[in-house]
Amino acid sequence: MAFDPTRVDCWVFDLDNTLYPPSTRLFDQIDVLMGRYISDLLGCDLVEAKRIQKMYFHDHGTTLAGLMHYHTVDPYDFLTFVHDVDMTALAAAPRLAERLLALPGRRLVFTNGDGPYAQRVLEALDIAHCFEGTYDIHAMTYRPKPEPSAYTGFVEAFGVDPERSVFVEDSARNLGPAKALGMQTIWLDLGTEWGDRAKDDAAIDEVIADIVPWLDRALATLAPEGRVG
Repeated sequence: MAFDPTRVDCWVFDLDNTLYPPSTRLFDQIDVLMGRYISDLLGCDLVEAKRIQKMYFHDHGTTLAGLMHYHTVDPYDFLTFVHDVDMTALAAAPRLAERLLALPGRRLVFTNGDGPYAQRVLEALDIAHCFEGTYDIHAMTYRPKPEPSAYTGFVEAFGVDPERSVFVEDSARNLGPAKALGMQTIWLDLGTEWGDRAKDDAAIDEVIADIVPWLDRALATLAPEGRVG
């Protein structure tokens, strides 16, 4: 099905590599810190730590979920360590902010990261004021996207009507549960090594390469109410 913005009154966005581009390499910093954490935890070298990190990510949705499952890692300890990153890689995104604010209805962030980190990212991009709230890994009780419980928890927490919502995400595998609930789905295909893993074309309404032009098209369809001047 083609995406229909006239059916949407709740706009839901993933955070990392969705509201900012991978070219910032912000997540590369987190990736390095995850490797160091695992190396220290397990007493292995960084090469083995990287292998374990990616295995847990692919098998459990997040590296943290794997670490909690196999090693009873304290999530707060892990998240504090790996999110201690330099935000100067990010810059204010006024064009994105303008278009987000022009959207009719609610705007929410749905992330496998944690709330304090998400807030820092949104503030660095100068778009924190564009969103009503964030649903994070703590709220998910550490069962991350694509676990179905993460989506039902999100819907219940914010009183979202899935049939009137759209979810924008760079990891294709995270769109299936949203589609199963009735959401429209947008895959932000950035050509990353993980982006198309477990992709299900039937769970994707539209594939895009950049959020701002997509928002422009949506707002043009919603004109004059949603047109950006």
